[in-house]
Amino acid sequence: MNNTTYIGKPADRPDGRKKVQGRATYAGEFAQENMVYGYVVQSEIAEGEIINMDIARAEQVPGVLRVFTHENIPESVKINSDYSDPLAPPGQPFRPLYNEKILYNGQPIALVVAEDFETARFAAGFVKTEYRAEECSVDIRENQEKATHEDVDDSPENRGDADKAFAAADYTVEAEYYQPRHYHNPMEPHATIAIWDKENESFKIYDKIQGVRGSQAYIRGVFSMEKEKVQVLSPYVGGGFGSGLRPQYQLFMAALAAKVLERPAKVTLTRRQMFSFGHRPANLQKVKLGADKNGKLLSIEHNSVGETSKFEKYSESVVGFTGVIYACENVKTDYRLVPVSVYTPNDARAPGGATGMFAVESAVDELAHKIGIDPLELRLKNYAERDNNEDKPFSSKELRACYAQAAKAIGWKENYNPQPRSRREGNHLVGYGMATGIWEAMQQKASARAVLHADGTLKVYSGTADNGAGTYAIMTQIAAETVGVSMDKTEFILGDTSLPKAPIQGGSWTAASVGSAVKTVSKVLRHKIYDLAHKTYPDRMTGTITEEAVFADGGFTTDNDTTIKFTDLLRDAGESQIEVTTNTEPGKERENYSCYAHSCVMVKVLVDADLGMIAVPKIVTAVAGGKILNPKTARSQIIGGNVWGISAALEEEGMIDPRNGRIMNANLAEYHVAVHADIQEQEVIFVEEEDDIVNPLGAKGLGEIGIVGVAAAIANAVFNATGKRVRELPITLDKVL
Repeated sequence: MNNTTYIGKPADRPDGRKKVQGRATYAGEFAQENMVYGYVVQSEIAEGEIINMDIARAEQVPGVLRVFTHENIPESVKINSDYSDPLAPPGQPFRPLYNEKILYNGQPIALVVAEDFETARFAAGFVKTEYRAEECSVDIRENQEKATHEDVDDSPENRGDADKAFAAADYTVEAEYYQPRHYHNPMEPHATIAIWDKENESFKIYDKIQGVRGSQAYIRGVFSMEKEKVQVLSPYVGGGFGSGLRPQYQLFMAALAAKVLERPAKVTLTRRQMFSFGHRPANLQKVKLGADKNGKLLSIEHNSVGETSKFEKYSESVVGFTGVIYACENVKTDYRLVPVSVYTPNDARAPGGATGMFAVESAVDELAHKIGIDPLELRLKNYAERDNNEDKPFSSKELRACYAQAAKAIGWKENYNPQPRSRREGNHLVGYGMATGIWEAMQQKASARAVLHADGTLKVYSGTADNGAGTYAIMTQIAAETVGVSMDKTEFILGDTSLPKAPIQGGSWTAASVGSAVKTVSKVLRHKIYDLAHKTYPDRMTGTITEEAVFADGGFTTDNDTTIKFTDLLRDAGESQIEVTTNTEPGKERENYSCYAHSCVMVKVLVDADLGMIAVPKIVTAVAGGKILNPKTARSQIIGGNVWGISAALEEEGMIDPRNGRIMNANLAEYHVAVHADIQEQEVIFVEEEDDIVNPLGAKGLGEIGIVGVAAAIANAVFNATGKRVRELPITLDKVL
């Protein structure tokens, strides 16, 4: 009875065939009769106010139905001043079309609504705006004097005396690192279709979002509506990377148009407009390390200055991992924010972690070179056996095995030569580099419903999302194996506010949170099935114990070898279905432990000796991420993180004109991202790790850990190849030369 054993085995995505055949319907593809289309008009200054808007000519274009601005929203719409959402940071969330104030370049200032998209876009060109512009500031490096601790998440408590220990160290490193803005650029643009039911005064909304309840809460707040009156659906998400964690402004605009015009309204952002909300913030870091003559860390100091908007205080855990990753008695961290003339940054894959580990792991490599010790050996000398930030043991930690297995796979012992410029392949300088990755293994509250139907099919429901992580697949695997139904007879349904509550998909917690809910509800369903069997077949079930039964192959076998098929049971019991709903939350035992996923990233780089062009022919990532629920989708998660890590290290840089705050490369021609030719051999290793504390599944999450450490490993390899230490991303050829 093995055909329903799935957890931990590679499995295809149930949604995969639909996606490649074009049958998966995304937010902007739910065709509606009599639909209207909106096109967003954006500001051309970064700070100031609108003096006058001339929309007359745009309104005269045939097919144009309405041009919305801050001056003409009908009072009957009853817009509230509350534009917050569950993830809103401290401050005032951005309110589109609210007043004449301009807060950033690219701010939506009008919505042209027409019978078709092309007409709306054409007419938008006739909207003329006069501004009173104010001086803007966009560079954190030039505005460090404005850095503040106000509304910043507290840094980990400092321990020991880092300054004194640094002064007494035999070897020291003190360096500054900079990361520019990164933009998410998922394949699917942000889009919303809003349908207003005037009779019931309710919304049905299809939205590009990584958590439908966030959009529901946003619409409820803006339009002062009851939860039951707002249904949000998002069954498929074409990538998000964090851009869909918070509702974006096209949601409000589509809902506004639908309610005023009483017709379904669709607003889709263009690729250029995808650069006009949220991003990984620019960040400046200063790291000081001190070690004794044997390489033991005596002092770690990590200071970070990040950017935020002038209307919200967005912060992320840039320095939060610093005191955890290595054993050191003297640690000092600081994190401040500089408000600049940009939209509020948004979580981007491994927010804070990818940024902070670039600086820390680069500095560790600098220290190893200065001491004359192998970078791997230095990390092992300072291996943290417990979380010294929280003074707790780890629930599990197999980072040593990550180091060993990655080193073996890339041939670190044979290939790494600490002397820069010591190896060549033709006209290319060869370098090897490494870095450590870390990400917190989190779990949130979640709910799920399971229904076993009379025909033997199983349906499981939870209002989570799948933005490409493989949620459909792993939840189907968990439910199918736990209940004992084949995957082809099991369906997982998500992306709807009418379903049981689930957290947004982010933070690498979906597998742990929703997966635990699915596991739990499936177990409860088994008990309910067993109870029904006792009532239906009292003679056959006498003396049997639920826990001793084996659920597989569409039925169960008791400890007295009685086999009962689900279809027979429901038929004989006269039931059309068996249904249960459960809620789960993190276990109390977790409070006594620190839960993290760990990784080791090792790379080989080739640098053209004449031109300075960099290639990454091989990257190895060994990950200790607890129980791997589906090695196939898990590998894809790590590969995706690696690709963005390579892209961030060598290519990505959001450039803003300091004169007017305009994003100068808001397109995929000039904002460079990694393409097929940039990505060569990738090897992903999953290190075995048992963890019965982190959650019922033992899974730690993989979405974030794949990118953490990649940029640092590449920077360290570039130094090993060239002798040039580049501390500012991206590592372009001009910096190498």
